[in-house]
Amino acid sequence: MKVLVSDNLSQVGIDVLRKSGLEVDVKTGLAPEELKEIIGQYEGLVIRSATRVTADLLESAHRLKVVGRAGIGLDNVDIPAASKKGIVVMNAPDGNATTAAEHAISMMMALSRNIPQACRSMKEGKWEKKKFMGREVTGKTFGVIGIGRIGGIAASRAQGL
Repeated sequence: MKVLVSDNLSQVGIDVLRKSGLEVDVKTGLAPEELKEIIGQYEGLVIRSATRVTADLLESAHRLKVVGRAGIGLDNVDIPAASKKGIVVMNAPDGNATTAAEHAISMMMALSRNIPQACRSMKEGKWEKKKFMGREVTGKTFGVIGIGRIGGIAASRAQGL
């Protein structure tokens, strides 16, 4: 099966595809017209957020059997148009949940310690140590609005703080 990866994907992900016996072409940053010209050569298309899989694009996708979204959202894929052509559309809802949850925790820590403000101050050549002391998070309540995939992981990580 010949697969096109049209958005940035980690080399680890590309290696997984190749090790499973797929013929993988990586062509990122294509204009919609360029993608439309070559999509007919592929049975599979791996995307992230940048590539828009429209009904117009799918008209040229004569061999396409599957569109795989490396991530959760499918708002850039015309699912009804793909379904009409018998093209399976799938995503990876847990693919970046841990990364997003850990990012949320790191941003919370950065804000509690005034790291962005202190960084800006340092870049301006200042050393305002007392102004940016921040707060400890130990003993504080960590509120999570929505315990879905990401919120659940963030809440679990926060228990260790």
